[in-house]
Amino acid sequence: MSTEARNPRARDLATMTTRQLLELMNEEDAGVAAAVRAAIDPIDRAVDAMVSAIRAGAGVLYVGAGTSGRLGVLDASEMPPTFGVPPDVFRAIIAGGDGALRTAAEGAEDDPAAGHRDARAALRKGDVIVGISASGRAPYVLGALEASAGVASATVGITCDPGSPLARAAAISIVVDVGPEIVAGSSRLKAGTATKLVLNMLSTAAMVRSGRTRGDLMADLRPTNAKLRARAIGIVRAETGADEAEARRRLERAGWDVRRALQ
Repeated sequence: MSTEARNPRARDLATMTTRQLLELMNEEDAGVAAAVRAAIDPIDRAVDAMVSAIRAGAGVLYVGAGTSGRLGVLDASEMPPTFGVPPDVFRAIIAGGDGALRTAAEGAEDDPAAGHRDARAALRKGDVIVGISASGRAPYVLGALEASAGVASATVGITCDPGSPLARAAAISIVVDVGPEIVAGSSRLKAGTATKLVLNMLSTAAMVRSGRTRGDLMADLRPTNAKLRARAIGIVRAETGADEAEARRRLERAGWDVRRALQ
């Protein structure tokens, strides 16, 4: 497994100075974006599948374990405030349940039956299911993909191992081969960074293609705090030429609905 291999550049890790260690990490991280770029074709297909599902009234279900699962939950949770979509458009389940978000539940990923059960409970007809596993071998994730047969409109796998079961099982296989970590097997490092980049691309592109922005502006954001209200005011000012007071008045009349305030 590429995610378990040892990195020859890190053999002397314990004797490196702090500066040497940090430079090595930075050099290794520098290759992650290029590895993601090499997977653009399947990412493109996955975005199209997600957009089709959303337009049909379905959504996206992320499934993962450990770091991969936490990244899926993080991405899904950002969609309502950023793009104004209902919380059931992007959903996520993680091996071990919500408690695994804060406390490692490593054994939970070894239970394919739990993945099958949790996915069956969470999936809706026509959803795109996205299995996330750096090694591509997490039984929980593979069980979830099996449960999607006849329910999901597409299956997507995000993995860092091209020869993994997940890479073979998913209809759309996104393989980001970042090579071995500086701490062998610690896939929260380059693999985690690559996974976050891919998830950013999938959800952001799907939302833009679904009309959830106005150009590059968050026209559907939910201004639920002072920072977001200031952003909403800035958007209205940029699009209408209004001063700050007028932009605020427009938003207040529109119930702080940015898109309505721009009409």
